[in-house]
Amino acid sequence: METFVQLIVNGLGKGAVFALLALGFVIIFKATEVVNFAHGSLVLFGGYLVVTLRESIGWAGAAIVGVVGAGLLALAVERLLLSRSKLADPFSLALLTIGVDVIVTEEIVRRLGVSLPFIGDAWDAQPVQVGGITLFRTHLVALVVATVLITLFFLAFRYSNWGIAMRAQAENKEAAALVGIRSGRVTATAWLVAGLLAGVAVLFIATQDFSGAGLSRGTHSIALAAFPAAILGGLDSTAGAVVGGITVGLVDALATHYVSFAFAKSAVFLVMLVVLVVRPSGLFGTRETIRV
Repeated sequence: METFVQLIVNGLGKGAVFALLALGFVIIFKATEVVNFAHGSLVLFGGYLVVTLRESIGWAGAAIVGVVGAGLLALAVERLLLSRSKLADPFSLALLTIGVDVIVTEEIVRRLGVSLPFIGDAWDAQPVQVGGITLFRTHLVALVVATVLITLFFLAFRYSNWGIAMRAQAENKEAAALVGIRSGRVTATAWLVAGLLAGVAVLFIATQDFSGAGLSRGTHSIALAAFPAAILGGLDSTAGAVVGGITVGLVDALATHYVSFAFAKSAVFLVMLVVLVVRPSGLFGTRETIRV
């Protein structure tokens, strides 16, 4: 029983990080109807900035620069590439993000070389004993940080002018433009927020407790595991992104312990496939209605 409780708590910590990443996918999709396959490279870029700068400005300063840097890179991708391709359909823009992802990822991997640095210096590999249960501090901190950030996001999404504008644009882009909502500003902000969330997520992903490996191509692969979380919850549902992220984290933790580490990665996609068979739009996604 103690082992099961330990797995649940640590799985929630992992799921919180996946929820942050899945939110990034969903925010961009709601604003642009584009699936951002460059999300993994945003994670890597933020982590690379932390690794590069932490000796000169300290871990905390480097972490802030890494988070902001990931956000600015996402904003640059939107402003310099996607916003200049307004006539392109969402599928073409999704392919464009794949190109960005390959370029950024390969350059960072080349610069890292054989080094696989861990970047969660503030909490990595420091277990916490609660009774007879061993909990990873990385997962506990991730759960707290993600809870705060997700709460702030939903408050902003519900009550701020940006949130209202995004919901209006997601509902009907043409009508939103007619009432004075600036589509470009909403889209740019969505990419910026998604990038910032990716920058926060890498602080937990590239740790011994979370992945067992440092910043590397594997970090990119882990980040993309948030994509099935977004699909599972519903690609146009912010609440679904959180539920999908938590589900992926729990499935990963339980499958790793009770089956194997290798199977855990497949288990996440198996759960996604089962959900999509039953509900193609995801658990909370909007079903498309076609009138004949």
